[in-house]
Amino acid sequence: MTERADVVVIGAGQAGLATSHELTEAGVEHVVLDRARVGETWRRRWDSFCLVTPNWSVRLPGGIYDGEDPDGYMRRDDIVTYLEAYAAGFRAPVREGVAVESLVPSTGGGFLLRTSEGEFRAERVVVATGAYQRPHRPTSARTLPPDLVQIDAEEYRNPAALPAGGVLVIGSGQSGCQIAEELREAGREVFLACGKAPWAPRRVGDRDLVWWVMETGFFDMPLSALPTPAARLTANILGTGRNGGHDLNLRTLRAAGVTLLGHFLGAEDGRARYATDLAETVAWGDARYREFGQIFQKLAAERGLPVLELPEPDPFDGRSPEELDLASLGAVVYACGFRPEYGSWVNVPGAFDPLGFPIHSDGASTAAPGLYFVGVHFLRSRKSALLCGVGEDAAVVARQIAD
Repeated sequence: MTERADVVVIGAGQAGLATSHELTEAGVEHVVLDRARVGETWRRRWDSFCLVTPNWSVRLPGGIYDGEDPDGYMRRDDIVTYLEAYAAGFRAPVREGVAVESLVPSTGGGFLLRTSEGEFRAERVVVATGAYQRPHRPTSARTLPPDLVQIDAEEYRNPAALPAGGVLVIGSGQSGCQIAEELREAGREVFLACGKAPWAPRRVGDRDLVWWVMETGFFDMPLSALPTPAARLTANILGTGRNGGHDLNLRTLRAAGVTLLGHFLGAEDGRARYATDLAETVAWGDARYREFGQIFQKLAAERGLPVLELPEPDPFDGRSPEELDLASLGAVVYACGFRPEYGSWVNVPGAFDPLGFPIHSDGASTAAPGLYFVGVHFLRSRKSALLCGVGEDAAVVARQIAD
């Protein structure tokens, strides 16, 4: 049998739940389908995972954080508990364990959804499956021997779960640096193949870094402000919320004993090869650090706050190994970010750009009336997929549906 619904929301993470909340407030009947459980993407993060953004910045509509630790950083299980309570708070019409396998325009209007539990026909559909869809691996990964344990960051759980031996982490964004730090603290020999990522101190003056990036409007930047559409794939600002939050960047990792390497070029004859671009990579991050400093200092001056002193980064020795014996490794962890995968199951011609991101106007697809997206990185701003910003996009999309 085919079930009918006016509005179907796909995904019960923060994007889908925020959209459901706003539709509920507007009196729009709908159903939320999720292939697993509420907050499933968060459930799959590693054991010690916690937010990089402080708890006070969690601002889902009708679910602003009001706990006892506003300046702390929620751990994985606490994030899931928060989302479950949020969904229960407005009785979100979530159906767990319903995987949407394909979505196609329906003859006569609306959409046909083929799911693990049968077919749905919907007049309107909101795709809210999140920013973390397909783990990315560089093409050079194919040169590594197949008998070497290789996992993506979303498969990593803890140091003890990896085979004995050194660990090569490929990718030095937030996840790669956090995993490398944890592995090193556990006594593992860690090699980090580095890419470009911005960094800044955990605290600037007497406030958390996130306060500054929010107040300066950095999180509000639209896609049009970027030099190219591909720039939306640039890594987020390095940092960590572990142990109360602290600085985390390539310098702190080297000081902790992590061996920093250039870009991973590939493997041959039992040896991995790396580019000689580590100094360039660090210099790029340092340039972003200085840019942030100027932006923050301008805000401080405008608001009459104490003068900010951001010291010049310490000198960095960019020399690094160009080869590594693969026999010394027990595992490789890829932390190279994620790429969109909407096109593998949303069968709507012209709906996505060459990078796989939706083509839209304020979340409404330009290829199919009635199709919407929420929770996409840079959908409307830099914070579109974050707990501090996804609610704004959800409200915009819900208003369009309600109207």
